[in-house]
Amino acid sequence: MILSGLQIAREREAGRIIIDPFDESAVNPNSYNFTLSDHLIVYSDELLDASRENLTEEIRIPPEGLQLKANRLYLAATREVMGSEHYVPTFAARSSVARLGLFINLSAPLGDIGFIGQWTLQLYATHDVIVYEGMKIGQMMWWTTVGEIALYDGKYQHANGPRASMLFRNFR
Repeated sequence: MILSGLQIAREREAGRIIIDPFDESAVNPNSYNFTLSDHLIVYSDELLDASRENLTEEIRIPPEGLQLKANRLYLAATREVMGSEHYVPTFAARSSVARLGLFINLSAPLGDIGFIGQWTLQLYATHDVIVYEGMKIGQMMWWTTVGEIALYDGKYQHANGPRASMLFRNFR
């Protein structure tokens, strides 16, 4: 079952959900609005190889905003550190952001129970769009589990800023 917004706030207060920084006005009926950090990365090469580490370049969002080019992948991060050892997180774009033709997640909306960090967002615009640091870009939801819990302890744990794919580590 999904947690209500009021329950998300209660669980955060009790320390069972991490949202830092926390903004009471960002609590929705069944989610929490998170914001965009000013730090993005893009892959340097046109051809990406899953079996090797792909080079990236850093981009910062200036105060006047950053124009994202259509059909280009940008890896961004949430400003908030979020996660839980008690609930399963999922996230999606805010509908207002989706109506601009901006995807914030291409195919990985399910987080792992036990992951705590800044979340990497896969920004992909259907046409050029300007984004701003601090804009409310997505919604995090938390779900209860059934059965024994095995906490996440993987390669992205405690992420600080956007993280490029580390799939290459699986090829070793």
